[in-house]
Amino acid sequence: MISRFLTGAICAVGLLSATCANADPGINPFSNFLAFFTAIPRQMVSFPTNYPPGTIIVRTAERRLYLVTAKGEALRYGIGVGRDGFNWHGIETVTDKREWPDWTPPPEMLKRRPDLPHHMAGGLANPLGARALYLGSTNYRIHGSNEPHTIGTAASAGCIRMTNNDVIDLYSRVRIGATVVVQ
Repeated sequence: MISRFLTGAICAVGLLSATCANADPGINPFSNFLAFFTAIPRQMVSFPTNYPPGTIIVRTAERRLYLVTAKGEALRYGIGVGRDGFNWHGIETVTDKREWPDWTPPPEMLKRRPDLPHHMAGGLANPLGARALYLGSTNYRIHGSNEPHTIGTAASAGCIRMTNNDVIDLYSRVRIGATVVVQ
């Protein structure tokens, strides 16, 4: 029994060390370590659609985001979505992109959660994570997360959450003006 525990502990330390060594210097390595166990791996998939390459399609029921890359193909990412009462559907456009964005909770969120800060500078503790894609004139964003264990769940106030590694990848592939279809 003790040998199993020690073996498990040694493996966990090895994984954490490897994660830290390979981490983006701007990302909390422990967050990456947790994501190793909870994240849904991104992968290229067959994806029949009439939308052109560069379009983002969010399927909230699946908790997946698809970036159309070519006719019949898309890159699939795991996401976290809005909890009951905060989910939404529609078509928006990426109007801005920011690295390590600041976060200012909207007034309605502060009303629900008066314990939140009124403003938070970008960084490791910021709930918007490493990157954010701003959607139209809404308060919604596709953004990273300092809580990778929420990917695959319905826990947000309507934003689309991704692991920091995945949002960095998506950010590099998407241009301002891209269409985002939330289904």
